[in-house]
Amino acid sequence: MNRRDFLRNTGFAIGGTTLIANQALASFFQTSAVAGPPIGAITYSFRSMESDLDSVIAYCKTCGMNAIELMGDPIESFAGAPENPIDFRKVFANGRRPFTDEERSQMEQYRNDLSNWRTTVSMAPFKKAAKKLKKAGITVYAFKPSTFGENNTDAEIEYGMKVAKILGSPSVTVELPRNSEQSARLGKFGEKHGVFVGYHAHLQATDTLWDEALAQSPYNTLNLDCGHYIAAGGDNTTESLLRLIEKHHDRISSMHLKDRKNKENGGDNVAWGTGDTPICEVLNLLKDKGYNIPVSVELEYPIPDGSDAVQEVKKCVDYAKACLS
Repeated sequence: MNRRDFLRNTGFAIGGTTLIANQALASFFQTSAVAGPPIGAITYSFRSMESDLDSVIAYCKTCGMNAIELMGDPIESFAGAPENPIDFRKVFANGRRPFTDEERSQMEQYRNDLSNWRTTVSMAPFKKAAKKLKKAGITVYAFKPSTFGENNTDAEIEYGMKVAKILGSPSVTVELPRNSEQSARLGKFGEKHGVFVGYHAHLQATDTLWDEALAQSPYNTLNLDCGHYIAAGGDNTTESLLRLIEKHHDRISSMHLKDRKNKENGGDNVAWGTGDTPICEVLNLLKDKGYNIPVSVELEYPIPDGSDAVQEVKKCVDYAKACLS
């Protein structure tokens, strides 16, 4: 079956599943204090700080958030995963530094140990973690463990999907694979478990980058990073970004927001309100159109002296709320 036939034959299924997704997300955030899309953060934003689950919950409360895109580390550590030998707080202390040869060797062994753990661990501690998050009033709208790569086994992918379901997350997120066979593979797992797969892109983002993945499965979606899209430059502009969101609004399971300069201005990550990403325009488009797409603050600009990741994420959340008000 060619792509055109696939799209024609699965059009109804795609419309039905995205409707279910929108209804699920709407039920999560119907009590949001902010008029407009739900504003959360990807927990990667707190990578320079303690990343255990209790700390993440505390960060959310400080930032005034009740929703997150959850990286795998906090919850896997809570569930008793092998300890990562690399202290990423040191790796990211002054901007990301390259790994040493010794660290790369340690990471390879760690990945093997983690893979074995994932395929044998009980789901009981994840259920306990889900209850802890629920008690704190925090919902998980996207889950991003390192289980969905081309080198991960089917058992690891099954594990990631099962944990997402326990967390109540309607989607998982992963970098858009270069090999289209991988997005087809993940789409099938998404269909099996009823979990959407949101594909993230960096500077390779174009208006047609996700087309093949979207055609492969109604469970393949966009995890659209607006900052990266703008930083890519070229045909990627504010106007084209807003058009892209309107075109694919029912296939975007979550978004990342950061402020970046465009390519012509250097492409740097900068404090919100000082770059070229149309943050307020994007948020108000979602609000005005009623697109209930969760938006993740992703902190990537340098943290100023005397501040920390929590303070900076809070500034971003406050900026987003000001845009919507």
